Amino acid sequence: MTIQAEHSLEVAVERARERYVQRRPVGAQMHAEAERVMPGGNTRTVLYHPPFPMRVARGRGCRITDVDGFDYVDLLGEYTAGLYGHSNDTIRDAVRAALDDGLSLGAHNTYEARLAAAITLRLPSIELIRFTNSGTEANLMAVSLARVITGRAGIAVAVGGYHGGLMYYGGGGSPVNAPFETVLLHYNDIDQSVAALRENADSLAAVVIEGVQGSAGCIVADIDYVRALREVTTQLGIALIADEVMTSRLAPHGYFAALGITPDLTTLGKYLGGGLSFGAFGGRADWMARFDPSAPGALPHAGTFNNNVLTMAAGLAGLTAVLDDDVIIDLNRRGDHLRHGLQDAVAPFGWCATGQGSMVGLHPVPGPVRSTADLVAANPQLRELLFLELLERGWYIAARGFIALSIEITDDDVKNFIAAVDDVFARNPELRAAI
Repeated sequence: MTIQAEHSLEVAVERARERYVQRRPVGAQMHAEAERVMPGGNTRTVLYHPPFPMRVARGRGCRITDVDGFDYVDLLGEYTAGLYGHSNDTIRDAVRAALDDGLSLGAHNTYEARLAAAITLRLPSIELIRFTNSGTEANLMAVSLARVITGRAGIAVAVGGYHGGLMYYGGGGSPVNAPFETVLLHYNDIDQSVAALRENADSLAAVVIEGVQGSAGCIVADIDYVRALREVTTQLGIALIADEVMTSRLAPHGYFAALGITPDLTTLGKYLGGGLSFGAFGGRADWMARFDPSAPGALPHAGTFNNNVLTMAAGLAGLTAVLDDDVIIDLNRRGDHLRHGLQDAVAPFGWCATGQGSMVGLHPVPGPVRSTADLVAANPQLRELLFLELLERGWYIAARGFIALSIEITDDDVKNFIAAVDDVFARNPELRAAI
């Protein structure tokens, strides 16, 4: 990028920020109030974007309205957790019924075993399952189980992997990560990854891997890469943990099943709670049986809200009354259509669209993108300008370019969004600075 182009981009971003602030006085005031009681006015880092984050007042279907009264088509989909859209009637009815029967019952309830059965029926790699409150908890519990089973302490993860708030491996890793001894694998690099696993086999309990790195930018694993991980972990007695917190939505029976690969353990979260807080881990019956409280020497797994009635009821309703195979297939067909349309729209300007099915990423690099190393040159100001310009046109995606479709998004929405992106690029030559 030339110095002149860089200056033009900075001016365009500043102009977009000023417009954003001027049009959202209520949001600005609410953020100022939040800053008095929360660090940066924030309790969930990913939602922050300058000059202050958008604050949503309500949502219905795939539409949301912010506190200043602006309406948007929601293409963020709560970072894959909002697969059902906002306030699905079937799920709302199930939650109301559960509310009528009482909260915080302090006992087994009538929903949890039925939800467990629905999930194990849907995901063949899960023979037995236990619930948690988030994907973060699910991954921590799965890793802890693998450490017990193998008698080893370490884990291997891919650079750029996100396995929850305490297991983030982008940018060299997070200083608040859980203190597991960690070996870093280069995503989609079979030779490096296999060599690293063989070299450290005596200390490794598990490999934790995403079939599509969602947080890293919707980067898709080569099937040969995942097959190689399954083969070498089996040879070395290392557990393979499939993080399907995001990707289970990509195929009727989970993404790893679509790849024809059976992990030892699978972790889940996001949409499977019907829009409420949810996590789960499961897999081999002989491993999961270690948590059987009736067995001698059982492993403990506590959690006051693991089986909370609202999540159990909402998750059960979603899986059994809303999300059948045809709905999942149609959702991901629509996502593929969106990704291909976006790629055609942005490729002439040095951008690319990545992802699989209903998970899509937009990046100011020409691609292909096979690992986070391919995104090092991405200019964050280009992403910010696109994000702010789309907001002004009534489209909400993540500031980093992430998109996760809900089942409420229509073919017309996809067509209209691609047209909106075309319009943004036509009216903002600064976005072409990626070339």
